[in-house]
Amino acid sequence: MAIKFGTSGWRGIISDDFTFDGVRRAAQAISDYAKRKESALLKNGLLVGYDTRFLSEKYAYACAEVISSNGIKAVLTKRDTPTPVISYEVIKRKFAAGINITASHNPPNYNGIKLSPSWGGPALPETTKLIEDLANNPKLKVKTGDAGNIKKADFCEDYLKAIRNKVNMKLIKKAGMRVGLDCLYGTGRGYLDTLLRECCREVAVFHDYRDAMFGGSSPEPAPEKLGELRNAVRGRKLGIGLSTDGDADRFGIMDRDGTFMTPNEVLSMLLLYLKKSRGWNGCVVRSVATTHLIDRIAAKHGIPVRETPVGFKYIGEIMVKEPMIIGGEESGGLTVLGHIPEKDGILACMLMLEMVSSEKKSLKEILKGIYREVGYVTTGRDNIRLTESAKARLIKRLKSDPPEAFGAFEVTGINAADGFKFLLKGGSWLMIRLSGTEPLVRCYTEADSAAKLKALRKAGAKFIGAV
Repeated sequence: MAIKFGTSGWRGIISDDFTFDGVRRAAQAISDYAKRKESALLKNGLLVGYDTRFLSEKYAYACAEVISSNGIKAVLTKRDTPTPVISYEVIKRKFAAGINITASHNPPNYNGIKLSPSWGGPALPETTKLIEDLANNPKLKVKTGDAGNIKKADFCEDYLKAIRNKVNMKLIKKAGMRVGLDCLYGTGRGYLDTLLRECCREVAVFHDYRDAMFGGSSPEPAPEKLGELRNAVRGRKLGIGLSTDGDADRFGIMDRDGTFMTPNEVLSMLLLYLKKSRGWNGCVVRSVATTHLIDRIAAKHGIPVRETPVGFKYIGEIMVKEPMIIGGEESGGLTVLGHIPEKDGILACMLMLEMVSSEKKSLKEILKGIYREVGYVTTGRDNIRLTESAKARLIKRLKSDPPEAFGAFEVTGINAADGFKFLLKGGSWLMIRLSGTEPLVRCYTEADSAAKLKALRKAGAKFIGAV
């Protein structure tokens, strides 16, 4: 089976696409890449971590063994570890690269590899293309058998110290917040719950233990996955609900009445809060599928906006080149100035907690204040499963004969930088894109009223289904 990196690493179904043989070939290819491209840092070795999925620690050890057999020091985490921790330590300790065995928010029958090169962000296409070529070369010789150069380390306290320095813990503690947290059986346990207990009056924690099947669902901090958290927030009158995904790089935020706040809303609120509370200068970076509410806020406060293709690697790439107040995606990832060029769900949750503690308002009240300043915006995302032949027909139609309208919404322009984003008369937009991590077609929509959004989502689904 060929190794293929998508939007956020290589992922596949365990024992079908994702096998020990594939993991070892990938580890050999990454070792060869490090020797070629990171020779100056090779003495520091490669960092290997893993999540809570089935066999993840075994896959991680197999990686470390191959790295060690190539004469490179392999530093293996002592426990399952969030992706942002891997990124942070790669930068701080100058590892040649970091590997995390994880399929992030995918269903439990998936596993994968996320690669963080020496700059700490997700590997860019030129890097993953080289690794794919090396790993899929039939002449590749995988070295195994030498485990003498494997060291184990725990980076939990090191990372927590960094987060404490980026969040106003005293402000949160003074507010006496009562919060709910759903770890979704993932790597965030022992990290986010530890921070919360240090600064909150009460913390109600759910699913803070390992379950390789994630309770029979996907470890995705989406509203339909957070029923227990919602009930606790409402029933116990908690101030906020927080959640992270399987490898703790994505966030889920719930208002005190149980309303789930979309990542688009979270990014917009934090952009304004960080600008006002920190006084930071720099740009804001968003993916092409992320809300233009960010653009409205940025225009009002003189903040440059940078738009990237979907994939946090592109946001991280800009972050290392110029000052960035905040960067994020509608899929639930963000980072901020002075932090890692990788999404961090733990930091996102702590910043939202700080914002609520400071503003002394509900999240919906904070958001309404933004709408009063810059106008109302609402967004949607529909995941549509299509057969491979239907997907091929859809892409062919979009390229050769794109629609001039979606229902009553006239198309005024097309952005084809990543997928097909249709700019519509009146400021609405609709985007169609194949998922880079799942067998789905995603239809993103944005409008200035709930009625318009409903009509636009219906028109988009009708177009996709009719092709």
